[in-house]
Amino acid sequence: MAKTKAEKGVVIDKLVDAFKNSTSSVLVHFSKVTVAEESAMRRSLRQAGVIYFVAKKTLIRRALEQLGHKHDALALDGEIAIAYGGEGDSTAAARLVHDFTKKLTDRLSIVGGIFEGALVSEAAMREIATIPSMDVLRGMFAQIINSPRSRFAIALSEVAKTKN
Repeated sequence: MAKTKAEKGVVIDKLVDAFKNSTSSVLVHFSKVTVAEESAMRRSLRQAGVIYFVAKKTLIRRALEQLGHKHDALALDGEIAIAYGGEGDSTAAARLVHDFTKKLTDRLSIVGGIFEGALVSEAAMREIATIPSMDVLRGMFAQIINSPRSRFAIALSEVAKTKN
C-alpha cells in the first residue's frame, strides 16, 4: 500500500532525527536475508540499544539532503536499512552490523553511514566498526598501565631468587 505524503514526512523526520541525534548511523544493504536471520539480528541489535529499520531510498536521500550531506558517493542500490544508536557507545551500531556481515557475507553489507555528524564511506565505516567497545578499550588501558609494574615485580623476584 502506498504511503501518503504525511506518512512519508514522518519517516523523513525520523531519519533526520536518527542521523542528527545519534553519534553513529550505519546504512546497510541487505538482500535475500531470511526472516529468521533478520529477526535474530534485530534482537541482538535491540539488546545493545541499536535501532534497526528499513526505509525507502528516496526518503533516505531526502533526509540526507535536509542535513546538507552529499550522498552521491554512496551506493544506495537495492534494499537499504538504517542502524543507529547504541546506549553511550558510538561504535556499537557499526560494530554489531559488521559482526553480522561476517556471518551473512554475500547477503548483508555496509554501504556507508554518518559518524559524529559527517557522512562517511563504506571503507571508513568498516574501520569504525573494527574499533573495540569502551569496556574492551578500558581493559586495554588498564593492562598498559599495570604492565610496567608487573614487569618490575617479576624482575625484583628474579633478583631476589638469585641473591638467596
